[in-house]
Amino acid sequence: MLKGINQWCYPEETSLEKVLEYSKEAGFETVELNVNPSGGIGLTVDSSSDDAKKIKSLIETYDLEIKSISTALLWQFPLSSPDEAVRAQGRAIVEKQIELATAMDVDTVLVVPGIVSEEVTYDQCYQRSQKELRKVLPLAEKHQVHIGIENVWNKFLLSPLEMSRYVDELDSEYAGVYFDIGNVLQFGYPEQWIRILGSRICKVHVKDFNTSVGNITGFVPLLAGDVNWQAVSKALKELGYKGPLTAELSPYKLDTKALADDTAKHIELIIDAG
Repeated sequence: MLKGINQWCYPEETSLEKVLEYSKEAGFETVELNVNPSGGIGLTVDSSSDDAKKIKSLIETYDLEIKSISTALLWQFPLSSPDEAVRAQGRAIVEKQIELATAMDVDTVLVVPGIVSEEVTYDQCYQRSQKELRKVLPLAEKHQVHIGIENVWNKFLLSPLEMSRYVDELDSEYAGVYFDIGNVLQFGYPEQWIRILGSRICKVHVKDFNTSVGNITGFVPLLAGDVNWQAVSKALKELGYKGPLTAELSPYKLDTKALADDTAKHIELIIDAG
């Protein structure tokens, strides 16, 4: 497995060059960039394929790789929205991710499938999001880019059996799971999810969580929470997963680079634990 870090681990204003410099110096092998709104740092909704290729070249000058692209914009434009125009904007964001991934030879894009709310029922989220994903999967298949559906705190896909079914119903080898280890700890055991999801897992996010807190403030640095990292590492190795373990953590307030240094060491320990 590889040591990976997401751009979100650095303060929002951190230049792309500093993200890459700090990541390399800390010992990471891969970096995950995010498709940001207009005017953001790095990849944005306005980036062209040529822009993406230049960024890929810049990444390579730091002797790093990029294997996945994320975005937070699908929280703003969910594929489950009752508004058809909002869903169309969400599809356009996924299509932009695929376009940029193709230009950068990246094989996975992270997709938040939908959001259950008082206005959007669970079954509506399920049906609408699958309908929208089926519209973008032909593009993903054409460019051989996997859509990695992430388990997030969206009150949706709350068990590994259901998530497996959801992905299988999309009936495409390019529909898979971007598995976030820390996100399931509130209601499950990540090592069990890994064994059930199996080969559907395209990529893995690592974060830790303190279950005694039980809310969004319960997320803590790696090794400081309740994830059974030895069991998780063992399950990933049994699966034969060789991709990045990509840290997705909140930046430290005092030192921009310190989190990268600490987290790289923590991921090494996780990889060796199983």
